[in-house]
Order: sequence, then C-alpha cells, then structure tokens
Amino acid sequence: MAKTRSAATPRPSASGTSTATARISFRSRKIVKTPPGKAKPLAVATVPPPAPPTPVLPALSAPGELVAALRHLAAADPLLSEVIASTDAPAFTSSPSLPAFHSLARSILYQQLATSAAAAIYARFLALLPSAADGAVSPAAVLALAAADLRAIGVSGRKAAYLHDLAARFEAGDLSESSVAAMGEDALLAQLTRVKGIGEWTVHMFMIFSLHRPDVLPSGDLGVRKGVQELYKLKALPKPEEMAALCERWRPYRSVGAWYMWRLLESKGAAVKKAKKGNASS
Repeated sequence: MAKTRSAATPRPSASGTSTATARISFRSRKIVKTPPGKAKPLAVATVPPPAPPTPVLPALSAPGELVAALRHLAAADPLLSEVIASTDAPAFTSSPSLPAFHSLARSILYQQLATSAAAAIYARFLALLPSAADGAVSPAAVLALAAADLRAIGVSGRKAAYLHDLAARFEAGDLSESSVAAMGEDALLAQLTRVKGIGEWTVHMFMIFSLHRPDVLPSGDLGVRKGVQELYKLKALPKPEEMAALCERWRPYRSVGAWYMWRLLESKGAAVKKAKKGNASS
C-alpha cells in the first residue's frame, strides 16, 4: 500500500515567521494633496432661530375685550352660542386685583380646603402681617414668619414651606410683579410650576381670574371637561390631552369658553335638583 506523504508543516524561523510564507509585494500610493483653494467647505448644521415668545394679549378687563370675546365665541361655536345667550355674561372687573405675590399666596392657603375654612385661615394669615393692613402682602413679611407662626393659625407645615418658597423666589428676583405681567402663558406656566405647591391648575386659575388672560384653557379641570362633554354630547369624558382639539375654535378666548363650561355644568345641576323636587312633590 502506497503511503501518502503529508505536506510538511512550515517551520517558523528564528524571527517567528514561517519560511514558507509567500512574499507580499507592496505598491506605493501617490498621495495627492488638494490645493488650499479647492478644499471642500465643511457642512455646517443650520440651527433654526428660537421661536419668538408668545405675545401677551389684552386682558379681558380691558375696554371692549369681553364684548369681542362673546362675539367671537358665538360666531365660532353655534352650540356655545346657545349657552352664552341663556347665561349672564362674566364680569372681569377692571379694578386692580391683588398683586401677583399676594394672589399666589392666597391660592396656596386655599388649596384643598372648604371655602369657609380657607377664608378663616386666610384672615388669620393677614392678621399676622403688618403690611396687610395697607392691602399688601410682601415676600419679606412672609419670610419673616416662622413655620411655627403659620402652624399656629392652622396652616399645615407643608403649606408653610410652599409659602416660604414662593416668597424666597420673589425676594431673590426670580419672579416679580413686572415679569409675571410680561410673560406669555407658556413661559408663566413653566416659571410658576417651579414653585413648591403650585401646579398647573393653580396657575391656570391665577391667569384667568387674577391676570384676566383671555386664552387659557384649563384642560385638566374636571368641571371644564364635564362642561365640554355636556356641550358636545360626548359619550365619554374628554381626556385633558383631547381638550385642546375640542376647544380649538374658541381661540383666542378659551378662558371665556371655559368660564361658560362651569356655568353650563351648574345649570345642569340646578335642573336636575329641580326635577327631583318636582318628582318628590308629585
């Protein structure tokens, strides 16, 4: 039987390379230099300019604004027009409202309390502040109150911390009466919700009833959502994220549209009570 001869395994040389390895040829490459004048310009990413701030619209308490709002809403939404015709018009008084700091401090005190209990605590709060006798509640005066002083009049420890945080931000200049008045709705919401204890709903109520801003939609407010459901005869309660599309036609007077949703819900409740009394008496 013929023996097959296996290929000899190449032995490494002293340098560690195989003696049977084929020699590899290299070809030099010519490096072509691009003349400076012909260099391709680098692509520069264009950054769009920042969006301009939302302009602050005239307040609803300004002369003629409420009339313009009612005219627009009646023309834009036939269903809302019926509610407007059967309901007394809102009154956004032109008399000076509380300063921004005072109004926000009051909002904190009233949170999650019955109206009567909140009013009693608010009255005791004003009695603690010497400046309140002149109708002003200053950040410095609130910062001078200890948490124990506030707890003694019925303010919870958490709300005391909220009041001090609000006062500190006004005192430091992060917020001011002028900046609050000058900011658009989106910027104001972003700034005020940084304050402890102030959420989106509180800011929306502040913008509508203290600043009289005309185009604020409190999309998370249960009463407004139920009013929209009743107005458009929706099967389900609209979600907060659906409210903007449903109320788009009310722009730029969504604050007034929201006010009528509260009244619509009240009138429905009154009608239900009246019907129950009628059934009970019959």
